[in-house]
Amino acid sequence: MKYTISECDAGLTIKSFLYGRLKFSTALVKRVKYREGGILLNGESATVRRILSKGDVLELLWEDAEEDENEYTAPFDIPIDVIYEDEFVTVVNKPPMMPSHPSLGHKDDTVANALAYKYKNGNKNAPFVFRPVNRLDRDTSGIMIVARNKISACRLCAFQKSGLIHKSYIAVLCGIVAPERGEISSFMAREEGSIIKRRVCDSSLEGAKFALTRYKTLSSSCGLTAVAASPVTGRTHQLRVHFASVGCPILGDGMYGEPSELISRQALHAAFIEFPHPESGETLRLSAAVPRDIRECCDIDFDSFYEELLRF
Repeated sequence: MKYTISECDAGLTIKSFLYGRLKFSTALVKRVKYREGGILLNGESATVRRILSKGDVLELLWEDAEEDENEYTAPFDIPIDVIYEDEFVTVVNKPPMMPSHPSLGHKDDTVANALAYKYKNGNKNAPFVFRPVNRLDRDTSGIMIVARNKISACRLCAFQKSGLIHKSYIAVLCGIVAPERGEISSFMAREEGSIIKRRVCDSSLEGAKFALTRYKTLSSSCGLTAVAASPVTGRTHQLRVHFASVGCPILGDGMYGEPSELISRQALHAAFIEFPHPESGETLRLSAAVPRDIRECCDIDFDSFYEELLRF
């Protein structure tokens, strides 16, 4: 990537430019610093101590190389709904029952495998590294952000830690949640004896982390309630644990509630996301329609709620 140095950046060292202006992580600075030809100033190799002048052309070599490929990159031809993509970020609408990344028992049927196939076969066999910014449970459908390179991953993770990535989910709950709009806050920790299950706990418990969820009721029908929910914090299984803790587990969630004849998974869908683009800073607002299995499990018109999600 090339950068032409402006007057306001003149006088900075390359190191200051990388950390301050480009928001590089320490790992990414080391990557370009120690890579052959990683930093070029006006076409010549340069150290991070060099002083920049107006009009200088700074080139950085940080693109993935063969040694960056990892276990997530095995390509398999699997259909995947891409709702936004450019050279910096890809956003997909993950279908239900598809894992985000490979694990024991799921080596070739994941979002990672699908994107590895898409980009390896469409980009001259360039190496693909799976860099998910947010992950969804296998049974949860909806929007996932995947960074296309190390710089984007670094910036998007920083946005997430700073609370600049806003997510809204649609969930169908068992029962009627009260009040109709509110917050659920607690501390959460791993269930003793389990590597997967989480629970609400006292703040003094070792490993306890604060969790905050905001929600509002969209509609109720036949003992079920559709809500829009925003996990302000990003704890594992946060929405599933929080709604179960107030007596309204997500429909079909066999781990924190009961299986249902109405749907074969938890009725949870990541429907909307808003975040700054990692390169331009422009705000992206993306949505993913509620899948058929959730639509068919209750008599609720989900399409009418997307404007509500935009304002949530």
